[in-house]
Amino acid sequence: MALLPVDEAMARMLSGVERLETERVPLLEAGGRVLAAPLTALRTQPPFDASAMDGYAVRAADVAKIPAQLTVIGESAAGRRFSGIVGTGEAVRIFTGAPVPEGTDTILVQENAEVFPDGRRINARASVGAGRHIRRAGLDFTEGDPLLDEGCLLDAATISLAAAANHATLPVVRRPRIAILATGDELVLPGNEPGPDQIVASNSYGIATMAQADGARVYDLGIVPDDQEAITEAIRHALEIQVDVIATLGGASVGARDLVHGALLEAGMELDFWKIAMRPGKPLMVGKFGRTRVLGLPGNPVSSLVCAHLFLRPLIARLAGRSFEPAVRDAVLAVAIRENDERRDYMRARIEAGPTGPVATPFERQDSSMLTTLATANALIIREPFAPAATAGSPCRVLMLR
Repeated sequence: MALLPVDEAMARMLSGVERLETERVPLLEAGGRVLAAPLTALRTQPPFDASAMDGYAVRAADVAKIPAQLTVIGESAAGRRFSGIVGTGEAVRIFTGAPVPEGTDTILVQENAEVFPDGRRINARASVGAGRHIRRAGLDFTEGDPLLDEGCLLDAATISLAAAANHATLPVVRRPRIAILATGDELVLPGNEPGPDQIVASNSYGIATMAQADGARVYDLGIVPDDQEAITEAIRHALEIQVDVIATLGGASVGARDLVHGALLEAGMELDFWKIAMRPGKPLMVGKFGRTRVLGLPGNPVSSLVCAHLFLRPLIARLAGRSFEPAVRDAVLAVAIRENDERRDYMRARIEAGPTGPVATPFERQDSSMLTTLATANALIIREPFAPAATAGSPCRVLMLR
């Protein structure tokens, strides 16, 4: 099977992927989710004329000429309104958010009111026009108003708006369910003592963290040995729990011990493509079991994480109903780099501010097993297939990682 260009691989992977079904969740579980239906107001906000300042509710006509002495007949506070009617020459002590008493039409701010020692009278030291410092009923929205469109990504402001409109739950797109399956006799879990020929597993933790940060629910299927029957059983379990994506880590290359590819086919996977023209990440595999997508990631840690950034993240976004735009930026090279071969190269690099814009410095060592450089890198320099050698100061494109 010929190596597939990255952009074509991406398009094929996302082809036919549809937004997941709708579920209704409490407000505190809706953040970061996509609204699955338009939202309208269930109440009016504010539900009454409310004071925007601390002061006194008065009649504008009573304070047209200054000074003006008024009699304080009561108090209106948030949650506890003044229930009477204010007449000529009267005032009501009022606080921010409190209902404006009947008979008044403006707010004299407390800084412009001189209180008599008895506390029952004030002198207005400034005139104030009708309607000042009053938030009219429905200023924000009225019952039945459209508030949020379907497809809106719910954040702090939109969740607050939904709450103010009296929605306790919201219809949202279900979180994608991702099963992560790591394979390899050489792997042990962190915290254990590896044997003389073993290493500590790391890929599944990085992939899980990335998927969770993008809003997915992660099911860790653990480390499966290099045994086709065991791998097939793990795949069957992932299908039984109805995950949306099975992400396999390792075992998808061409070696005699790379058994994942065969196990997936044996379990009934429909293979779309296997191997793409990119570095790192050539062994990437994509297939599906009906609506369950399969993303076979390479075993090398850097290859696995780079491929997940490029392929798993947009797949999660599509399932979750979100758009996904890679953070590709323009920069210039800090050093010269050699020509590229037939694969698109993603070089780990540091981006720093230069005198005319971002400057990209690639790490000297780009081995796909080196997590230290990926953890230090904040971007990947994108080198197209057969790109010629480039000198320091040449323009380049970078994919920002953080």
